[in-house]
Order: sequence, then structure tokens, then C-alpha cells
Amino acid sequence: MRLKAKIMDGGGIDRALARIAHEIIERNFNLSSVALIGVRTRGVPLAKRIAGFIKSASGESVAVGILDITLYRDDLGIINEHPVINSTEINFSIADKTVIIVDDVLFTGRTVRAAIDAIMEYGRPQKIQLAVLADRGHRELPIRADYSGKNVPTARSEKVVVNLTETDGRDGVELYDGGENK
Repeated sequence: MRLKAKIMDGGGIDRALARIAHEIIERNFNLSSVALIGVRTRGVPLAKRIAGFIKSASGESVAVGILDITLYRDDLGIINEHPVINSTEINFSIADKTVIIVDDVLFTGRTVRAAIDAIMEYGRPQKIQLAVLADRGHRELPIRADYSGKNVPTARSEKVVVNLTETDGRDGVELYDGGENK
């Protein structure tokens, strides 16, 4: 793969997440009924960062959960014969809550579909919304982000790579030639 463009640095990621936090505050009048659920792997630190920005801006804390969608993927048998399953940590009731799924990149929509299926195993939320750091288009399912840090027009052959300090030791969003995933 060849680096084609640097989309966001650490400051750009922070600004995008702060903007998403403010949009969540504006659209959800009762923050006590809002829960952020990060999709493993990079959705988790993004959800935690957004929760921090919400707390700074509003003074209110929102619940944060961790979701592993491995068993809900529609390509599970194709990608790995022996998938690694991590824990899901949703230590609060999602009944009657506005659940905001948080992920790094929105591409085909299949990850989000799997996340919705997984969340429904934990109860019936009042509403489900979606927050992503980068929306690169090329949807295969009728799914859209309610909150998006940046729209990144891409070719299907390009790849958007998100690096976060918590998982990769540095912050950045980059576009590469080659590779159809993410």
C-alpha cells in the first residue's frame, strides 16, 4: 500500500470528536438516557473520548459500553475459520435509552448492521444512532451516520486507516492506495 493522503492528525481527530460531542448534546436533550457503545477495536477509545468531550461541555456523564460484533458478522466464515472473540461490556440497561454506536470508519454498512443485531441482544433501546470518525461512502446497506467527523470520498480500491494513541501509539487518519477493506 502507498500513502496517498493524510486526512487528519491528532488535532483534527480531537476537533472532529468535540464537534460530534456537541452535536450529540444538541440532538439529545436528556443526556442521562444516552449511552455510547464503541465497536471493538477503535470504536471503543473513540466512544470514551466523545464521552469525555460531552462531560467537559455539559457537565453530564454518559454511559460507555464496549461491543464485540465478531459473531454477528455476515462474512464470519469467509474471513476466519477460527475467529477471535473478545468480550462485550455493556454494564447498564439499554432499555429506553438512545444508544449511539461509535466506530472509526463507515464503509459498506455491514459492521453497523452487525452492531445493531448485537445490541438488540441486550434489550430494546428507544433509538439507535451512529457516530463515525470517517465516512468513506460505498454503502452496500441503507445505513448512514448521524454524526460524522469527516466525509472522505474514496475509490473502492483505496483504504482508510485510523490510528489512535490507545491502540496504535499515535493519532491520525490516512488514505492509502490498494485494499478494499475499511
